[in-house]
Amino acid sequence: PDSTHPSPPSAPPSLRWHQCCQPSDATNGLLVALLGGGLPAGFVGPLSHMAYQASNLPSLELLICRCLFHLPIALLLKLRGDPLLGPPDIRGRACFCALLNVLNIGCAYSAVQVVPTGNAATVRKHSSTVCSAILTLCLESQGLGGYEWCGLLGSILGLIIILGPGLWTLQEGTTGVYTALGYVQAFLGGLALSLGLLVYRSLHFPSCLPTVAFLSGLVGLLGSVPGLFVLQAPVLPSDLLSWSCVGAVGILALVSFTCVGYAVTKAHPALVCAVLHSEVVVALILQYYM
Repeated sequence: PDSTHPSPPSAPPSLRWHQCCQPSDATNGLLVALLGGGLPAGFVGPLSHMAYQASNLPSLELLICRCLFHLPIALLLKLRGDPLLGPPDIRGRACFCALLNVLNIGCAYSAVQVVPTGNAATVRKHSSTVCSAILTLCLESQGLGGYEWCGLLGSILGLIIILGPGLWTLQEGTTGVYTALGYVQAFLGGLALSLGLLVYRSLHFPSCLPTVAFLSGLVGLLGSVPGLFVLQAPVLPSDLLSWSCVGAVGILALVSFTCVGYAVTKAHPALVCAVLHSEVVVALILQYYM
């Protein structure tokens, strides 16, 4: 008897073409970071600067308003039956990740008040790419691919281009000191962003993204409300422009936060930070025309 088995039927050409053209998970993550993470975030800096110019809205008060948009996520966690603070065994890391997110946001809002929004976004994103690549080499047992090295070298060059002339032409006196501190805050914001992405990537539980989003709002409120009354003077905006800017900042920032959190689970943090440079393009365009 013939013991040969019939060969399995080959896939139709349309199915093979669909499988070849279907993007990988990493590509999907980078597209989400590009369109949903970087582009909306590019409007946050200019809108924050507009709110500051319209009513002298302090950076901590703007941070409080943004954190309020994160608190309704608690309803989603309750409906799903998940603990608000995450599983007990990784609750500390989740809170640390939220703290890093708050530091990143606070540094960004403080920087755009004394540094042009495009320059602040450029320094923050370039420094996040550089720090993410360095932290990956130091903390993780994996090297960098060709794309990561290109992003690292390009970010170093971008930092030199922006920081070199910016620091070389500083004005003497208090204005120059504030400008230098603004660049330092932008750099620290990028460092906090890169470290926060690495910590977030180490969290593995089903409701990771909504839990960290809620914790970011909670930690931000607990830290910024006392700081507002101690370090800054609260301001109640009376014009529609300020309230519109605050609302737009809260919505766009939450969308960007969600998309970046999804993207970093699909692609390397250094690549995600590099793709988030679309924020710089939007911020520079708005800085030129506003």
